[in-house]
Amino acid sequence: MITHFKNFKSFLNRFDRDFSCSKLVIQYLNKWIMKNGIFIAVTLFLLTISASAQKKIEVTELPKPAQEFLKKHFSHTTVVSAKKDAEHGEKGFEVKLKDGTEVEFWKDGSYREVDGGDKPIPTAFIPDNIKAYVAKNHPNEKITHIDYGHKDLDVDLTNNIDLEFTKEGEILKDKKDK
Repeated sequence: MITHFKNFKSFLNRFDRDFSCSKLVIQYLNKWIMKNGIFIAVTLFLLTISASAQKKIEVTELPKPAQEFLKKHFSHTTVVSAKKDAEHGEKGFEVKLKDGTEVEFWKDGSYREVDGGDKPIPTAFIPDNIKAYVAKNHPNEKITHIDYGHKDLDVDLTNNIDLEFTKEGEILKDKKDK
């Protein structure tokens, strides 16, 4: 990268001689490149790593339980992309659907997260006690997101209510986002 800067400096010096550019412009560009060059190089490096962190795969490469989950609960839409998800240490998968829903799976193919954005998601796979809590306490709302964390279960509703449950389905938090 440094050699590119040196070559660029010689280009600027040659440009200055050949086209009589202002020395101030050349000096400013040289300083800017030296100040920001490392930042730009690091940023490009991180973007490259980030882009390669998720490997695109075919739907048929998903574990069978994940394929069956999609077929059973999301047959009304199609898969736009499927990726091996390095966010979970190459132990998960991320699927984006045409209707905007995103589904993440654990390595074994069980679902980890279903995110419909602002739109309701199917609920047949959601534990009955959670559906019952929503029906009783928020009867006019629909579930838009469910996420199994390491210690709890996060559920979002159409009215921006954020619910948190234990893994066993006991309510921990029922609060409107601000």
